[in-house]
Amino acid sequence: MLIYKILRAEEWAALEAEGETGGAPIDLADGYVHFSTAEQAAETAAKHFAGAEGLKLLAYDAERLPELRWEPSRGGQLFPHLYAPLRRDQALWVADLPLGPEGHVFPPEMR
Repeated sequence: MLIYKILRAEEWAALEAEGETGGAPIDLADGYVHFSTAEQAAETAAKHFAGAEGLKLLAYDAERLPELRWEPSRGGQLFPHLYAPLRRDQALWVADLPLGPEGHVFPPEMR
């Protein structure tokens, strides 16, 4: 199953430069990297990245992340949380996540 991480431009630049990161400020504060499923990603973008431009969407294979845990979060839904650094070399693909008139426009690979 693919899971997704949204990064701001500066977070993406740091991941590209260093090869791994502890994540966004919220990830560092919570002690794990927040991911979303395809079904959860649009709501995540709307809630945490509303109006933000220059975002990147990274896809990861949940089965290849042994430190991944599924834990209840928004509305009791299970969300994937990574208790390890986010690594660039584990991403299956990276795409721009442009801002459209009705919110962020997700790539066709997610449909």
